[in-house]
Amino acid sequence: MLWQGRRESENVEDVRGSGGRRLAVGGGIGGVIVVVAYLLLGGDPLALLESQQQAQLSGPGQIDSQGPRDEASKFVAVVLADTEDAWNEIFRQMGRQYEEPKLVLFTDQTRSGCGFASGASGPFYCPDDRRVYIDLGFYRLLQERLGAGGDFAEAYVIAHEVGHHVQNLLDITDRVQAARGRVSESEYNRLSVRLELQADFLAGVWARYADRVKRVVEAGDIEEAMRAAAAVGDDRLQGRSRGYVVPDSFTHGTSEQRVRWFRRGYETGDLRQGDTFNAPDL
Repeated sequence: MLWQGRRESENVEDVRGSGGRRLAVGGGIGGVIVVVAYLLLGGDPLALLESQQQAQLSGPGQIDSQGPRDEASKFVAVVLADTEDAWNEIFRQMGRQYEEPKLVLFTDQTRSGCGFASGASGPFYCPDDRRVYIDLGFYRLLQERLGAGGDFAEAYVIAHEVGHHVQNLLDITDRVQAARGRVSESEYNRLSVRLELQADFLAGVWARYADRVKRVVEAGDIEEAMRAAAAVGDDRLQGRSRGYVVPDSFTHGTSEQRVRWFRRGYETGDLRQGDTFNAPDL
């Protein structure tokens, strides 16, 4: 991906190294991979936290955030800027105004509008404060443990979470969350899968924009993104962590589904093609 020297978003809040206690979730990166497998790319960070952990954590004081200051955070800022350009234009075409999300870079643990979260939860979007949260250590996991490295794979992660922000702005997220408690767990899981696959589709729409408009996509980049989408399929993650899969417990979709919906977004760029909730066959 051609990203050096390009516009950086001003919506990155870098709070790494700002202090605060560490949340102890599991033991080391090998110990948290099962947790990551469950919450990867859009999982609920609250599910990771025991009530006693929250009680032990004194609320962090006011912390100073700053913009990107190293190569990794600058890359994140460039990708976020590209998503801003893409969705500002798409929303303009829809006759709407796009509200740009903030992206928070943190280390180990942070407090979000959705509660406390640790780096073990993986990247996530909090609809309550309209922020994307990323511990950049996740990218090391993506490459070393899941075999899906590369800068465009990392960009896909950001674009997926921004896709959740787009869903939030379009009130799709609220409609899904309203079903919690009114439908069975397995049915809610199926709704969650459709929500996640739509976020993959929206990431594909962004990838098309980066390719056709920005012209920053290099040979092999789209394949990197699809490898990342495949790496975080429920079937692959459950097979890796459990040795077997339980389809009724899927919350994000299979590897094949995630790749297919990302590819559809990339190939069509047409939001009308991304209605996963009414698709008869996912």
